[in-house]
Amino acid sequence: MASAFGHAFLGATLGKLLLPDRRHWPAWVVAAGCAALPDVDAVGYKLGVAYDSLWGHRGLTHSLLAAAVVAVVGVGLGQLFRAAHRPPPGRLAALLFLATASHGVLDAMTTGGLGVAFFSPWDQHRYFFGLRPIAVSPIGIRAFFSGTGLRVLSSEALWVGVPCGIALWLRSAFSKAPARHLP
Repeated sequence: MASAFGHAFLGATLGKLLLPDRRHWPAWVVAAGCAALPDVDAVGYKLGVAYDSLWGHRGLTHSLLAAAVVAVVGVGLGQLFRAAHRPPPGRLAALLFLATASHGVLDAMTTGGLGVAFFSPWDQHRYFFGLRPIAVSPIGIRAFFSGTGLRVLSSEALWVGVPCGIALWLRSAFSKAPARHLP
């Protein structure tokens, strides 16, 4: 898996790209959380859940179905935002779906694990992408704060941070460009 930091950074970036108005900053924070949320399945290690099972790591919680459920529930909870900060429901749904689904995308680009069950529960096959440049993060806080964790963070800085930074810069550059009118 990618680290919680990489997932959250991508989720927050998606928030800024899809809901760029600063008043929507709470949605950016929620998107960062949604992007890290699928790793709740790591609790299964402590409970003896087999890695390759439906409820195992990178199983159902990493699926597109789970991302859709998070989006639907999130839009319902979005009503809790103050009216001035409440994003349009369609945009919020898209953001929460993409942020949550981005987790599996990053994990499918890592160098370890069994792959991601994108189509669970209907298809338990685990998928990786052909391009797998992100160093797999160790599971557990102690293991992360080691030389391995630094290697993961440097990998994510390159493969997650740089593309996110470029996307944010392009969004900013194009949003400030004067509108051109056709003759």
